[in-house]
Amino acid sequence: MLKIEHQKKDYGNFRLDCSLEVMPGCVTGLIGQNGAGKSTTFKAVLGLISIDSGSITLLGKNLQNFTAEDREALGVVLSDSGFSGYLTIKDIIPVLKNLYRNFDYPFFLEQAQKFRLPLDKKIKDFSTGMKAKLKVLTAVSHNAKLLILDEPTSGLDVIARDELLEMLRVFMEGDEERSILISSHISSDLETLCDDIYMIHEGKVILHEDTDVLLSDYALLKVDEEQFQKLDKQYILRYKKESFGYSCLTNQKQFYMDNYPKIVIEKGTIDEVITMMIRGQA
Repeated sequence: MLKIEHQKKDYGNFRLDCSLEVMPGCVTGLIGQNGAGKSTTFKAVLGLISIDSGSITLLGKNLQNFTAEDREALGVVLSDSGFSGYLTIKDIIPVLKNLYRNFDYPFFLEQAQKFRLPLDKKIKDFSTGMKAKLKVLTAVSHNAKLLILDEPTSGLDVIARDELLEMLRVFMEGDEERSILISSHISSDLETLCDDIYMIHEGKVILHEDTDVLLSDYALLKVDEEQFQKLDKQYILRYKKESFGYSCLTNQKQFYMDNYPKIVIEKGTIDEVITMMIRGQA
């Protein structure tokens, strides 16, 4: 669905060098701190900024050959874009009908009602959650093959995030060939939704892993100085000095459970993996 190979962009004080792939039928997450390169990657994929080198293949076509008609197969949410606040949903429906030949008007109305989005109220008077739901609803209402979603849950409360993620699950259930590329710095969103996750830091992908593997095989070892010195470090990805000794990130939890029964082993969350990959020593 999407393949990025060494997509490079140099802003002087920031350099992007990103490679990733979104497979058909999969939800792929891109996580990282603010400023890590997530939005730059998305804008390059959409042709909103030029790249210095590398290649982008979108729905089987080189990005340079992507037409306006091809773009109808994309559903897009960008963190810094949206509808004019002076429009209502009733105002934007004719626009969507003209933009997308496959716009599903009955589905759009049904979902707007389900998510309590008023048709006559100006969008500027919507809550943050309502605005976010409208952006995602627009993206999923024209039978897109690939969704590209940049921080769609940012700023939402727990209930609003859950409703928005449910909308995405329904989208994926509608066609087994559909895919999603989604960025977020809220790890719990990605744990439940994504099949695989890329971690980006300072413009470079520093980790790619299946979500199930990340949640089952990664762990934090909590060891004192003596235990750390005796530890077999071949499966230690990062370590960090702590007041009690060391925290060590591994992707081979079972190895240490079998061979070091006396050390403390904690299941690693995605947030902890991010922190250790960025702040820990290799």
